[in-house]
Amino acid sequence: MAVMNQNYCNLKESYLFSQIAAKVNAFVEKHREKKVIRMGIGDVTLPLAPSVVAAMQKAVAEMGVKDTFKGYGPEQGYAFLRQALVKYYDNQGIGLAADEIFVSDGAKSDCGNITDLFDNVNTILVPDPVYPVYVDTNIMCGRKIVYVDGLPENNFLPMPDYAINADVIYLCSPNNPTGAAYTKEQLQAWVDYALSKDAVILYDAAYEAFVTDPDIPRSIFCVEGAKTCAIELCSLSKTAGFTGTRCGYTVVPHDLKRKAGNGADMSLNKMWLRRQTTKFNGVPYIIQRGAEAVFSTQGQAECQEMLDYYRENARIMMKTLAQKNIRFFGGVYSPYIWLQCPEGMGSWEFFDYLLEKLAIVGTPGAGFGKRGEGYLRLTAFGSREATIEAMSRIEEKL
Repeated sequence: MAVMNQNYCNLKESYLFSQIAAKVNAFVEKHREKKVIRMGIGDVTLPLAPSVVAAMQKAVAEMGVKDTFKGYGPEQGYAFLRQALVKYYDNQGIGLAADEIFVSDGAKSDCGNITDLFDNVNTILVPDPVYPVYVDTNIMCGRKIVYVDGLPENNFLPMPDYAINADVIYLCSPNNPTGAAYTKEQLQAWVDYALSKDAVILYDAAYEAFVTDPDIPRSIFCVEGAKTCAIELCSLSKTAGFTGTRCGYTVVPHDLKRKAGNGADMSLNKMWLRRQTTKFNGVPYIIQRGAEAVFSTQGQAECQEMLDYYRENARIMMKTLAQKNIRFFGGVYSPYIWLQCPEGMGSWEFFDYLLEKLAIVGTPGAGFGKRGEGYLRLTAFGSREATIEAMSRIEEKL
């Protein structure tokens, strides 16, 4: 008899965004006359950059010619893309070797798959509120999870508590869902904590491209000691609009080593290489050529135009919320606005109110953890027209 993984019994019945989709679909079916503005899921709306499209079209043509056709590629990514990423980090003053970078189909996949490297006896530390994937993937393995609270008093940037003994630490900066971003000094405190506990930081940098302030780190590897305690996961989904194209990368430094349960010294870089070559066939050549173009001079300029578009959406949203005296966080270093529900409403209560009264879809903060209750996340990834219309509805009817 096949015995099932009973840890799945400890998960909520459906993933947060699936639950939202079901509610919205039911509303649309009932109110076909209403124009629903979706500001819940962090999906981009602008098309891929012209240089990215051109590179992918060229790659498609190459796949149709025998001499340039590509079959199986390297599971860890083609050399041309890994070298482009080495240069990208070098421009930030961070030196990496190409074989410390692993190309993937996105940060979400790697956030879940990276847990293959860790024994289930590990204690996992996550901030609350938090991206649900961090929690759910570890519940599936039956690991112990402890939380550090993100609160208005600490600007939703919890700091380490040395009374907590954690083995694996999830950090996301700029943060999803709150939009908050750690300073270099704050990240140094987390690195110092991880080193003191012999722990490993899993650093989600999916929104690093939204950072424009030189005092806010775009990578944890600008912090002293990080290469001996941190893995960085990043994505092109928000940087370059690859949500449907799927490409990301994970950095596992050579200097990151820990012991196995039997006392053996383990290189996490070698472990991840072994895992990927066993369980992953790599990202398609066509996609990687498009990703390479993202990091060209022209590609970076085009992507910054896209990011500026979303930044302006966020500015429009923040202006309206400020005029309505609605307390909010984020929006400066990320595409997310984390607002406090008015009139003391709960997260799902306010979600329903916005949907029913204003036909606007947000994401209930309660879906991101206990400390998310009473908050709601809005995304700046919509079109300019939809963003302006949504803020007009909020200004007039909320």
